[in-house]
Amino acid sequence: MKFSGSIDINQSQEKVAEYFADPAYLKEYQEGFEKKELLEGEAGKEGAVSKMYYKNGNHEMVLTETITKNDLPRSFEAFYHHKHMDNTMKCTFTKLGDGQTRYATEVVYTRIDWVMPRLISILFPGMYKKPARRWMENFKSFVEKQ
Repeated sequence: MKFSGSIDINQSQEKVAEYFADPAYLKEYQEGFEKKELLEGEAGKEGAVSKMYYKNGNHEMVLTETITKNDLPRSFEAFYHHKHMDNTMKCTFTKLGDGQTRYATEVVYTRIDWVMPRLISILFPGMYKKPARRWMENFKSFVEKQ
């Protein structure tokens, strides 16, 4: 499954990338985010591997993030592993002029091996797209308030 989206942010490319790159701000726009722990490599650099912890109600989720490319302020790419699924994410930040930046993402699920998530991805792909869109909108709101 593959999906993409974009949103225009009223802030410079450099500022948008600065807020995106700093894990201290993840809790500001990703619901349920608790913490990010570096496991190996240099934080934010290509090859860095981190655990990301989320909790929504009684539901806990741990993702392993591997940064595959970091060319900020222009782009960022990573691979995410969960026990039931894997996905890649590519984010680009394009200057639009007048202090505006287009934040675009492309997410590709490369493995979904649990029955319910697989059925949901086939029957209701919006269940995956909506949270990604909400995080983009939350990020826009957060950055524009800074």
